[in-house]
Amino acid sequence: MALKLIHRGAADPSRVALFPGAWNPPTIAHLELTRAVLSRVDEVVWVLPRAFPHKSFEGAGFAERCRMMEQIARGQPGIAVAVSEGGLYLEIAAEARELYPPSTEIMLLCGRDAAERIADWDYGKPGVFDEILEKHRLLVAARAGEYVPPARHLRRIECIPLVAGTEDVSSSEVRRRIRNGEAWEHLVPSSIVTCVRRSYGLD
Repeated sequence: MALKLIHRGAADPSRVALFPGAWNPPTIAHLELTRAVLSRVDEVVWVLPRAFPHKSFEGAGFAERCRMMEQIARGQPGIAVAVSEGGLYLEIAAEARELYPPSTEIMLLCGRDAAERIADWDYGKPGVFDEILEKHRLLVAARAGEYVPPARHLRRIECIPLVAGTEDVSSSEVRRRIRNGEAWEHLVPSSIVTCVRRSYGLD
């Protein structure tokens, strides 16, 4: 299996960061974190798995999420959009390895909560997290607290500070505001406000 690219972010990137998520919906926090990471890599790939190992598929439909992601990426150099068959970071990284040349460095980008989930996940055998880090450096956003990796992993994990003003921005907060009739438009990129209204039944 290989990632299916919906939108290409850069031509022949040598350093790529995979950014899997539910994108329900994409927010300004996603975008600002991506912009910060683009100072370190040539391309950030927003990845939408077809199924999630830890949550159900609710809210905006799969096609609608792809549409919102692509709409944002078209106006942001360096952002690619892809669909994965697997939902675990390990599976997504393996799919990306089939897509990119062997010379391309592939990193994983996630929030603190996801980093803790990757480290503690039951892979059925010990040492899998160590194996992941040997193949792919981990970039971790300080979301709801900074991730503190074990000392043996320090050289393979880099913490990325969130942009001021986006610390409390999340997809779940956007959905909560929509349900409660509160202002939400400022929490998503302006290019998808119309898409969000349609996808969440506001039009």
